[in-house]
Amino acid sequence: MEDQAEKLREIMKRKKDGTGSPRASSSKSNVKPADKARVITVTSGKGGVGKTNLSVNMALAFARLGRKVVVMDADLGLANVNVMLNMIPKYNLYHVIKKQKTIREILVETEYGISIVAGASGFSQIANMGEEDRRDFISELDSLSNADIIIIDTSAGVSSNVLDFIAAADDAVIITTPEPTAITDAYGIIKIIATEYDSVNMGLKLVVNRAKGAAQAKSVADRMINIAGQFLNLKLDYLGFIYDDVSVSHAVLRQKPFMVVDPKCKASICVQHIVERMDRNKPGETGGFGAMFKRLFKSSQNETVV
Repeated sequence: MEDQAEKLREIMKRKKDGTGSPRASSSKSNVKPADKARVITVTSGKGGVGKTNLSVNMALAFARLGRKVVVMDADLGLANVNVMLNMIPKYNLYHVIKKQKTIREILVETEYGISIVAGASGFSQIANMGEEDRRDFISELDSLSNADIIIIDTSAGVSSNVLDFIAAADDAVIITTPEPTAITDAYGIIKIIATEYDSVNMGLKLVVNRAKGAAQAKSVADRMINIAGQFLNLKLDYLGFIYDDVSVSHAVLRQKPFMVVDPKCKASICVQHIVERMDRNKPGETGGFGAMFKRLFKSSQNETVV
């Protein structure tokens, strides 16, 4: 099957003026005209390093700051966000793509003050959409821009889908652990980003998970930042670390966020500090979630082989 990036390139060839969906209706009147949603992708070089856990608990930390937060599960195969929250959404993006539901109808409110959008099979269908359907889809997604924060939990690894999300988002958070294999895989995804995209300041941010302490985490971060800057000419910011905390595994077994199970544990405090730092350092003007997909199309266009 032709991959998503190729389809996106075709669309962008015919859509260079960057205009939005022609379907402007009163249903979009509740979208904020300014202060569009900040889109944050969370990714990793390999699975099992705490990516989904970070996504969900970051969402809770932003909500505690009074932000309206939506988490989107963009993992094509595993619905980890649903599992972590002990939820089974009835609808996902597939139903929006097929115009059976609106984005607001598939938005699920949780008991923790955040909302989730199930992606799963929906993302795999995007590559098969025609230009008009895709523009309508973007228009639907833009209705999420009345949220303050949209966190996208991507698949692990270096697929074109993950790379495009990283390039298109306002912030891209890469999570690793001090384990040598995790560090190697995290460096691998950073290296591919540097190879595929020519932007030095892409808003790449690093979080070191399961660290024994600040010194160990900083050692890992310094090494990766120096290598990224010296050999890849890529700016990588260190956001912070999360302690290796037994409260995290206990919360996973209970299918609840660890910030809910034990809000005063070391891991919870670390995530709150990370989010507060992000909240203080906001990106420039954002265009909302629909605009993120338009940037995603543009990033795919730039990959076109001449």
